[in-house]
Amino acid sequence: MVVSQHISFVRSLVLGLAILAPSVAMPSVANGAEATTASNGDANLPKPPTVTVVAAGIEEMVATTLVSGTLVARDEVLVAPQIEGLVITELLAQEGDEVKEGQVLARLDRRGLEVQLLQNYAQLARLDAGMSQAEAQIAEAEANKVQANASYNRALQLQTTGSTSAETLDQRAGAARAADARRVAATHAVSMIRAERESALATIDDTRLKLERTDIKAPVAGIVSRRNVKLGAVASAVGDPLFKLIANGEIELESEVSEVDLPRLREGQPVKVSPAGASLTLEGRIRLISPEVDKTTRLGRIRVALPRNSLAFIGAFARGAIETGRIRGLTLPLSALNYAKTGPVLQVVRDGVVTTRPVAVALIGNGRVSIKSGIEAGDLVVARAGTFVRDGDRVTVQMLATAEPLR
Repeated sequence: MVVSQHISFVRSLVLGLAILAPSVAMPSVANGAEATTASNGDANLPKPPTVTVVAAGIEEMVATTLVSGTLVARDEVLVAPQIEGLVITELLAQEGDEVKEGQVLARLDRRGLEVQLLQNYAQLARLDAGMSQAEAQIAEAEANKVQANASYNRALQLQTTGSTSAETLDQRAGAARAADARRVAATHAVSMIRAERESALATIDDTRLKLERTDIKAPVAGIVSRRNVKLGAVASAVGDPLFKLIANGEIELESEVSEVDLPRLREGQPVKVSPAGASLTLEGRIRLISPEVDKTTRLGRIRVALPRNSLAFIGAFARGAIETGRIRGLTLPLSALNYAKTGPVLQVVRDGVVTTRPVAVALIGNGRVSIKSGIEAGDLVVARAGTFVRDGDRVTVQMLATAEPLR
């Protein structure tokens, strides 16, 4: 009886353990499932965005201001006739000719002026003859006056002794006054002839000057840029000048420059000028910076002096490149630079995290920016700054394929 009870107890214990075994093993299965789910969750997390970066490299950077404009004469000289109404009989210069100061460019018909000069000389000869005659009359009037005064004085002495009459004395006094009047008239005649002679001399000088001006001369040395006259035409100061000269052959580039670029320009700065259609570059220098900016266009004006060259034609279009700065330092593409309220900033990536750094800019030009401070050589910088990523964002880095190598 006791043995039977013991066997029943053992069976009950084994059955209980069999029932309890699945419930004890379940927690281990559940934990494995949860671990698997957690592992799959990490794999499904979103990947950080990919940004293109460029390494800050040390190189020399040159800032250049590009200008364009028209080639013009530094000083254009207009040659017009100084006398009018005369026919042009000779043309001695063509467009493109290089002429010297005083060289004759054209001649006018001078025959009428030569005849007028001969008439002026004849008039002068007549006046000289009249002058001699008037001077002789003065001498005669002086002699008559002396004689009349002597007769009057003798008559005056005789009257005191009663040897002459009062009538005779009056006659002698009248003769003395008449002789003096003739002397005065002769003197005035000489003065008039002298004045007429001076006028005749002035007329001769004027005619000579007109004769000289029939030779149309170059007032300065230079190059004939235009000739607006034909043989047989009548010279006139109205309308276009007969010739246009490029004084001393000096040609310049006249260009308009934005007001923001003007402060970086200085007189004497070198400029590489490329005239339209020319394969060579001319080395020019800034000669003049106008002190005025057009208030409508906000453009200033500069003049660039060019060397003498057959490639330069006034009126032609030309481009120029002006070096406004040169520096060796950390450089990046200009697209990497952004501006915050505090000033320029760059987005630097380190260990996959974006950090926004304020920087100091040294120079900007040709699509590049030189950084004075704020980053170091080799720092990876977001190549195209913007609002795509922010400070503290985690990113995946992709190097810019066209990044400049470190030097």
